[in-house]
Amino acid sequence: MNNVAVVYWSGTGNTQKMAEEIAAGIKDGGGTVQLMEPSSFSLELFSSYPVVAFGCPAMGAEVLEEEVFEPMFSHLESHLTGKKIALFGSYGWGDGQWMRDWCARCQSAGAQLYNPEGCVCNEEPDMADLAACHDLGRQLANW
Repeated sequence: MNNVAVVYWSGTGNTQKMAEEIAAGIKDGGGTVQLMEPSSFSLELFSSYPVVAFGCPAMGAEVLEEEVFEPMFSHLESHLTGKKIALFGSYGWGDGQWMRDWCARCQSAGAQLYNPEGCVCNEEPDMADLAACHDLGRQLANW
């Protein structure tokens, strides 16, 4: 069973709900989990987890949140080679291009993505979205 870090930023609470459901799935899958905000996540912590789930909503013109999340993620990007990660988040406009761009960015950096399309929801997660998040957590616990 894996020890998984779930690192997320949430402006409206939608991505937080996703993070909490992923964490519940990890626990149900027999793993251990630590929920963290990007401001408390470091390269040292990143290196200590076999699996990390990153969550960030789409902002502006479908980009990652630029004040807190993007600087943290950019700092880790050169260390993604071979790392097992999952991506998740919510969006309220557009078609989810931010997630496709983020997945491509991680693959280019050599990360092992659990799902090359990420786990996304439009607006507030509904029951089906939360079930998908819970299932993602269960899978990450044993990946």
